[in-house]
Amino acid sequence: MKLIIPLAGFGSRLRPHTYSRPKALLNTAGQPVLGHVLNMFKDLDIEEFIFIIGYMGDQIQSYITSTYPNIKAQFVEQKHLNGQSPAILLAKNFINGPVLIGFADTLVKTDLTQLQDANQDAITWVKEVKDPRRFGVAITDKTGNVTQIIEKPSTMEHKLAIVGFYFLRDGQSLMDAIETQVNNNIETKGEYYLADAIQILLKNGLKMTTYEVDVWLDCGKPDSLLLTNKYLLNNGHDTSHMFRSNEYTIVPPVNIHPSATITNSVVGPYATIGANCKINSSIIKNTIIEENSTIENSLISQSLIGQHTIVKNQAKSLIIGDQSIVTS
Repeated sequence: MKLIIPLAGFGSRLRPHTYSRPKALLNTAGQPVLGHVLNMFKDLDIEEFIFIIGYMGDQIQSYITSTYPNIKAQFVEQKHLNGQSPAILLAKNFINGPVLIGFADTLVKTDLTQLQDANQDAITWVKEVKDPRRFGVAITDKTGNVTQIIEKPSTMEHKLAIVGFYFLRDGQSLMDAIETQVNNNIETKGEYYLADAIQILLKNGLKMTTYEVDVWLDCGKPDSLLLTNKYLLNNGHDTSHMFRSNEYTIVPPVNIHPSATITNSVVGPYATIGANCKINSSIIKNTIIEENSTIENSLISQSLIGQHTIVKNQAKSLIIGDQSIVTS
């Protein structure tokens, strides 16, 4: 089985952070989002990882080759950002059997090892939501088979949202469907969505079932990235037990890099502090501070603070990118 991960988007909803880094490399709970994504697949026998890169793709490639030197990886550039389906199609020459597709701004909690014994032709992972209108949704029959997929429905009728994970036993059939989609200009709101390609396969008789995930986390916006950070800190990424000192107070859960320096401060709950950060005379909670940043005399909450940043004498929420200086 091969795994395709599209990563070429601009990440505009996470600016200014994504002016200097791809969104998949933003830190949450102690490691880049992409690291958490790859950890979801650690118990699967993945033959090859295919990364569809674009905007600052060299940073993605550098991270993968240095952090995961033992995986077989291919990097394919998407030069024209015209949708999910064209991105997947770029992997066509590498696909000759089962394929798993996962998007790099989505984390789920589910038992993916069930794929090892799965006999279905296709699977999509879903989660019931209150408002499905900004997602793709799966419509199923009484036996649980998917009969239709609708991208960004206009009504509230169907609420099984697709979380961004697909498995197809015949990966080349998906590539053929995408080619049909593009050749016939089948778009939703001006974009080639993967859901529309899957719909072509369903019309041609594909048998697809759904697996419901326990947890679905989004990392594509500042508020959702902070919620994901909070969940991860509550579920296995708390390092507060490593820090004991009379010079500061730690309120769990937190994730603090061992090289960070903290003095006369309160850190937590739900704070992630990156490598070589300096926190002095400050209160930090519900915040992600990236590496090599300095915070002094500040009360920081509900914030995303980039790398190599200096913040002094502030008492507010901050969304600031790399190499920033905010003082008063």
